Amino acid sequence: MSTTTAGPDYSRLFRPGVPEPSGRFTGFPKFNFIGGHNDPTRVPVADLAACAEAVLRREGASLALYNCGHGPQGYGPLRDLVADKLKRHRGLSVTRDDVLITSGSLQGLDLVNDLLLAPGDTVLVEELSYGGAISRVQAKGVHAVPLPLDDEGICIDALSNALDALQAKGVTPKYIYTIPTIQNPTGSILPLARREALLKLARAHGVPVFEDECYADLVWAGIEAPPALYAMDPAQVIHIGSFSKTLAPALRSAYAVAPWPVLARLISLKTDAGSAMVEQMLVAEYFSTHFDQHVTALSGVLKEKLDCMIEAVEREFGSAAELFRPRGGIFLWLKLPAEVDVRTLVKPAAERGIVFNPGPEWAVDPGSATSQLRLCFALPSKAEIREGVAAFAKVCFEQTGIPQQSGNIRN
Repeated sequence: MSTTTAGPDYSRLFRPGVPEPSGRFTGFPKFNFIGGHNDPTRVPVADLAACAEAVLRREGASLALYNCGHGPQGYGPLRDLVADKLKRHRGLSVTRDDVLITSGSLQGLDLVNDLLLAPGDTVLVEELSYGGAISRVQAKGVHAVPLPLDDEGICIDALSNALDALQAKGVTPKYIYTIPTIQNPTGSILPLARREALLKLARAHGVPVFEDECYADLVWAGIEAPPALYAMDPAQVIHIGSFSKTLAPALRSAYAVAPWPVLARLISLKTDAGSAMVEQMLVAEYFSTHFDQHVTALSGVLKEKLDCMIEAVEREFGSAAELFRPRGGIFLWLKLPAEVDVRTLVKPAAERGIVFNPGPEWAVDPGSATSQLRLCFALPSKAEIREGVAAFAKVCFEQTGIPQQSGNIRN
């Protein structure tokens, strides 16, 4: 029989700057409008099962080797798939040798930051951007300069002014971080002329462009996105992308593409002994024959859910909500009247089973986005979207008196 004794006071041993402790996971709420989840009905379970059996019967013995013998850049057929997809859909001219497979695009983001950033450095970031990118930069003690956005993405005049102001101070930013195709969180697509101007400014100032195209495959039918920035100026751009939003987030399969002097260093920094190979095999096996068909069908379903959410928000919030209509992806960004601080809605909404992303978490300057929020429409059903938006409007009215014209108030 063992005797339990008190262990060391671990809190005194934690290094400075560790995050606050996480709570225990207790399951998802009824109305889950956060995160990058996708539509569970669009996961091709039967096809994935068949692909898994086929590829494991064919190549399973290679699992005895780290990276299945394909080297540190990842599974060769998956890198071929990435190169082909990027050529056909984003205009890149690359081969498997230019591709590094990562465990989700977050790992790609971390690798690039580990390579380029040190405390005291400066980067340029869209004023509203991926919360994980903003928090990682700030955690490294790096100064993030916000770049104003409009409904088409980065405002080029503002970028030019920011670069000139930094140059006058003798500061060269380490990179310009941008999500030009289906911007997160606003869902915009940067036009070709702005892409050309952005690259011209970046080259003139000697600043790399860090291009995140995590959502670029999910563009609505009939909308054409310009070529990726990497396609337009490969020497100037580091590019990351993902299969999380097109197939399944849980597979954690993503990629980085960069000029070899950069990619070679990213490979050296990737010290995890290789991303999981069964997942890489599965993505390559399925998407080698199903990519276009699958993504087209998924995008159609997501667009229907977006339309459902827009209809629900307009019905429940009326003119109190300003919508940024995305051109693809899985998020709707909206702005409430300035007197509403969405942070005060988090707790009462959660108590009703509603979770959402508060705008300040997606802004370089949190104070500039206190009335804004992000809703993910991919995971919930249409019925859950309608019911959840109505419930959220009721919480908002009870806490702030807004929206006065909500369907909840009329009823």
